[in-house]
Amino acid sequence: MRNKYIKHSPITEHRFRLVLKYFCEDFDATQTSKLTNISRKTINNIFTKLRERICLLSKQESPFSGEIEVDESYFGAKRIRGKRGRGAKGKIPVVGILKRNGKVYTKVVERCSRKDLMPVIKGKVLEGSTVYTDGWKSYDGLILNGYKHYRIHHHENEFARGKNHVNGIESFWSYTKRRLRKFNGIKKEKFILHLKESEFRWNHRGDKMYFELIRILRKNPL
Repeated sequence: MRNKYIKHSPITEHRFRLVLKYFCEDFDATQTSKLTNISRKTINNIFTKLRERICLLSKQESPFSGEIEVDESYFGAKRIRGKRGRGAKGKIPVVGILKRNGKVYTKVVERCSRKDLMPVIKGKVLEGSTVYTDGWKSYDGLILNGYKHYRIHHHENEFARGKNHVNGIESFWSYTKRRLRKFNGIKKEKFILHLKESEFRWNHRGDKMYFELIRILRKNPL
């Protein structure tokens, strides 16, 4: 059965495009299975392959330059009552880098320390760029690494001062957490696939996602 988008496909090319359409519209595997009359196992397998490909595509994205927002967020278990500071036991720390009027990039890190964050920033943001962050101490040293650095101090109830804000990356965090809640819990080993899927969706909003995946899969099938 020939299907130019997926190797050794159990379904026709036409039905695969239908599955891809529902994937891009953010239907889950159960919904897609019912709508296409294709087994949930087959749909799950295709969805996993699509997410794995999206992860690879993220690694191939070029570094950012210009005006950049950087922030971290935590995913997973609820914050422990009484716990102060960033994060909580059981949470997954993620750093996000957003080019204003452009794309976003995410990276799971061990901790949100300077040691963990700085290599990610240096690997994804070109020197000479203007970087906006909050007041977290781990961003100390950005100027020494060749960036123009501006901070917004949330702890002083400051959220925007002209161009000095991180509203873009915070909007991405809100979007991603809202998306992931519908899965009612994600296994830790699968989290990166769903995180990168959210990143890809943000970067290819509207019909762009479907047509971009079709273009990619024509060149290099799943």
